[in-house]
Parts: sequence; structure tokens; C-alpha cells
Amino acid sequence: MDSRERTFLALNFEEPDRVPSDLWTSSGFERKLAAELRLTKQQLLDRYDIDLRYIPGPTFIGPPLATFADGDDEDIWGVRRQPVHIETGGGSEDYREVACSPLAGATSVDAIEAYDHWPCADWFDYSDIESQCDAIRDDGRVVVFMGDRLNRLAQLKPAMYMRGVEQIFVDMVDSPEIVHAIFRRIRSFYLEYARRIFEAAAGKLDIVLTGDDFGSQNGPLLSPAMWIEYLQEGFSAYTGLARSSGCRVMHHTCGSVRPLIPLMVEGGLDVLQSLQPEAADMAPATLKAEFGDRERSGPARGLRRIRRLSARQIVEFGLRRYQEAVVRSTISSIIMSMAAATAGSRPSSSGSAAS
Repeated sequence: MDSRERTFLALNFEEPDRVPSDLWTSSGFERKLAAELRLTKQQLLDRYDIDLRYIPGPTFIGPPLATFADGDDEDIWGVRRQPVHIETGGGSEDYREVACSPLAGATSVDAIEAYDHWPCADWFDYSDIESQCDAIRDDGRVVVFMGDRLNRLAQLKPAMYMRGVEQIFVDMVDSPEIVHAIFRRIRSFYLEYARRIFEAAAGKLDIVLTGDDFGSQNGPLLSPAMWIEYLQEGFSAYTGLARSSGCRVMHHTCGSVRPLIPLMVEGGLDVLQSLQPEAADMAPATLKAEFGDRERSGPARGLRRIRRLSARQIVEFGLRRYQEAVVRSTISSIIMSMAAATAGSRPSSSGSAAS
């Protein structure tokens, strides 16, 4: 059974030969991988038979993005970012942190509309997307498009970057018209950007991964009522476009999002990625019992879940035998697994998929 057959069986609530697997890695992990094991990321994926493979997607060909003498640069949203380097145990990590939110001082919808750095779908070249898909399909793998951490089909995160993490939530109470204007522009860009990706893929893209972190450790970042008010339209538009193009939809969110799950399912979500085990109300067995029945309809209809071990607790600090025991215990309760640093999804005997 190859990756494609295995994964689509799981997505259809049928039993594959094993748990389909996915793997995300950081740049620091990939440096350690090369230094300690002499492996490239591609070689690691092949060694562990990872099923989901990600295409790079379109190439940026738009106007040059600003760079600064201190090492800062701007992303496609005009958000200035500064480089951050952190030493970790046996290695290091690098990322780019928001240094300035360009819409932080806007006080009206006119100011939002007048902003001169809204991105355009014309800024990207989509011509090699079909060949990217072909290369993965030729290896019998599942084709996924995600984008990167700073340009992923989203709404809330770009708004946080542009307006400010705290301010966008204050606006939801005090200035809803500004929030709607920002989300409207973000949504408009991503719908056209995604439409061109799907068109260029010519039906060869299997899964689209959208990404917005809706949860904190203790609960959602916004209430279900506010999610409906501000995010439901865009979420449903993204999933609807993907489904109309023959793609399954997977959404990444960290944190505790239990009250939002029925809304996401109702909005067309196929796979929730990932279940963060240490977050409140995210016990996998409980979520399986509530959302794992494929025969249900409406907000509680069957949902596949991608499950991981706690990266903050079990993976980082647990002994190997303890990690293995946790994996076996989890499999026995809701049929899920983890191989190497992967998270995957598998249906249970009652017909739900988990990972």
C-alpha cells in the first residue's frame, strides 16, 4: 500500500495498513540532522516513509521587498521583521520577529483601504506548480500545499502582524468596522492567490493546509460568537474554494480550541491539525467521542484529527520508554501514532481517523 492509498483510506474513515504520517521540522532541527546523521530533510522523509509531502508553491516575483541596514526586512504585507537567533541544547534556532505593525496607528476604514502594501496575486509565478505536484505523485506520495509560516492561507495571523496582536482583539470590541476592513482585504488576496494555485495544479493537489492559531493554552483566543462574526466567512470561503477544486482541507491551529471545532467542521473542515495535548479541553479520546463518528451530520459530523505527542513535555523531557508507552496508550484509546517526529492520522475500528 503506497502513501496515497493509505492516506485516502484514512480520510474516508477506512482502515489502512498503518497510520499515515506527516512531519514538520524547524531549520535548527534540519541543521542538526545534517550534522549528526548526515541526512537531508528529503532523505529523512524517505527513510521514515513519510506520507504527506509539501510543494513549495508559487514563486514570489513581485516588487522587491524592503531590507534594512540592521538586518530587518519586510514581508509581503509590509510588516517589518527583525532576525532572532536563539541557542538551544546542541544547536540553535532562527526566526524573524515582528518589529513594527504597519496598521497599528490606523483609525479609520479609509486608512485601512489607503494602505499601500496590500499584496497582490500577480506578485507570484504559478507556472511550475503542476510539475511540483507531478514529482510528488510520481513517488506515490500525497501532495499538500501549505505555503510558509508567513504566507499561509489565513486571516487572524496576518491581521495580528499588521495591526498588532493585542490591538486586533481590542478592535473586535471597539472598532469592528476596522477589523472587517482588514479581514476583507486579507481574504480577497488569499482567495485569488489560492484560486490561481488550484488552477495551475490542474487537479493534482490533494490537500490544502490553512493555518491560523485560534487557541491559547487555556481556551480560544476569541469567543465562538466573535469567530462567527469575524472569521467564519473567510474560513468557509477558503474551504469551499479548495473543495470545489477537488482538495481536502486541513487546518492548523495550536492551543485549546474545543468550542470552535463545531464551527470549523460546519465550515467544511476535513482534518484538524494538530491536537495539542497539554492545552485545556483537548483530550483526544474526548474529542474522538464527540467528533469522530462519520455517520453524524451537521456540526458534529466526522472529523479527522492529526495528533502529536507533547513537544513541550513528553518529546523533549520524557524517557524513550515513557514516550513509547504514551504512544501505545494513545493508540489503544483512539488509534493514533507517532513515528520519529511525525504526527499522522488513522481511523479507529469504529470509523474515525486520528493522529
